[in-house]
Amino acid sequence: MPQSTDPPRRVLVTGAGGTIGRAVLWALRRAGVASTALVLDDPGDLDTDRVVIGSATDRDRVSEALDGADAVVHLAARAAPHLGSGEEVFVGNTAATFTVLDAAGRAGVRRAAIASSINALGLRYSPVPAAPAYLPLDVELPTVAADPYSLSKRVDEETARAMHRAHGMDVVALRYPMTGGLGLEPGLGDSLVPAIEQLRADPAAGALDLWSYLEVRDAARATLAGLSPRRRGAHAMLVAAPTTFLSEPTEALLDRYWPGVPRRRPMPGHAVPIDLRPARELLGFEAEHLVAPGSD
Repeated sequence: MPQSTDPPRRVLVTGAGGTIGRAVLWALRRAGVASTALVLDDPGDLDTDRVVIGSATDRDRVSEALDGADAVVHLAARAAPHLGSGEEVFVGNTAATFTVLDAAGRAGVRRAAIASSINALGLRYSPVPAAPAYLPLDVELPTVAADPYSLSKRVDEETARAMHRAHGMDVVALRYPMTGGLGLEPGLGDSLVPAIEQLRADPAAGALDLWSYLEVRDAARATLAGLSPRRRGAHAMLVAAPTTFLSEPTEALLDRYWPGVPRRRPMPGHAVPIDLRPARELLGFEAEHLVAPGSD
C-alpha cells in the first residue's frame, strides 16, 4: 500500500536550529506548510510558526510540540562522538529518537523522517582502522561502528523499524553525508565551501566518507520527500550528490585509498561510490545543487 502523497498540514521539526533543521523550516515555508520547532534554546531567527523550548528526550515537551502536527522531522542529536561523554552521545541520541517517535505514534502521527548518517557504517569515527566490506556503499553493508555516535545512528534505524511495527508509522531514516550550504540562499549558510576546499587540498581526509556531500537545500528536499515514501514501512537510505567534488576520477581514488575493498560494479568518471538508487526509487529524490568536480 503506498504512502499518502498529500502534504502534511503541520510538521514538528526537532533540532530545528541546526544546519539541516533551518533548511527544512525554509523548505516547509516555501511549500506553504506550517511548522513547529523544538529546540533547546530559541536563537530568535527561526523561520517557523511556533517554537517550543525543550529537549527531545523530554516526553512532556515533545507532546506539547506535537500539538496539531501530522508529521515529524527528527533531527535533534549530538552529531559527533566528541560532543559529550559516550553516555551523553549514545544514550541521549537514542533516547531522543525513541521519545519523539513513540510520542508521535501515540498521538496518531503516521509519518516521520529522521536523521541517520553515513556514519551509521562506522568508518569516520572508528577508534581502530576499519574498511567497508565492499563498494559502493549501501544500506546493507554490515556496520563496523565502534563509537557512541555511529552506534546511536544504527540503533535509531532499528528504533524506526520498531515504531513502524508498534504504531503503523512510516519512517524514513536518511543517511546524510557532509552537509552544508553554498552561500547561495540567505540564512542557510556557506559551510560546505570551506569544507570542500579543505578536502580538495587533502583528499585522504575525505576517504572515510567516500568524498560525498549534500547541499543543504537538497538535504531539505530529501527530508520532506521522506514524509511521503512510495512504499510503506521503515526505510533507511543514503542520500548524496551523485558525483564527488574532486578532479581525480573515482576509480583512481579507490585504487589509492581503498585498494583492498571489493567493488560490486564500476564507478565511472566522478560517480560517488554510494548506492543512491533507493532514494530515487522510494522518494523520487536526486540532488540538484552540485559542486563541479575539480581542485584548487
